[in-house]
Amino acid sequence: MCWLALVAGVIAVFWGLPASAQNIDKHTLQAPAGTALLIVSGAIEKFNQGGEAHFDRAMLEQLPSHEISTTTSVTDGVSHFKGPLLRDVLQQVGAKGTMVQAQGLNNYVVDIPISDFYDFDVLLALYQDGKQLEPSGKGPLWIVYPRDQWRRLQDIRYDYRWVWQLHRLDVK
Repeated sequence: MCWLALVAGVIAVFWGLPASAQNIDKHTLQAPAGTALLIVSGAIEKFNQGGEAHFDRAMLEQLPSHEISTTTSVTDGVSHFKGPLLRDVLQQVGAKGTMVQAQGLNNYVVDIPISDFYDFDVLLALYQDGKQLEPSGKGPLWIVYPRDQWRRLQDIRYDYRWVWQLHRLDVK
């Protein structure tokens, strides 16, 4: 009888492991190997450092890349931007809010409706005109709207949402 109970206990433990491992995996992102360029916090389901999701350049480059050619309110002429869509970044962390508070390295902060990222192909730009964005300019990350594709986006309310030197997103 004891032997049968022992076998049943071992089976129960091993039977439960995949569910436990799956539950841990469901809430865990790969850890960044390099310096974090972006920290996502707030109403998210997946983390890799405490209750936050830290992304280094390699992690962001692994996401599907998109390109936009558009004018900006702060540069001359048309620029070509490349990077992942912001909605892909938010899906990666299981974002569950309706608003994102975006913060730049220069402490500029603005609230952006998450619906923007689904209504438009808003980029988390890593590159401008073929060059990696640097903190000494508008980088390392810049929120870029496809403003030339949508007349509605040429409104100053959207211009305020183009956060350069982006460092943090807090999902609310």
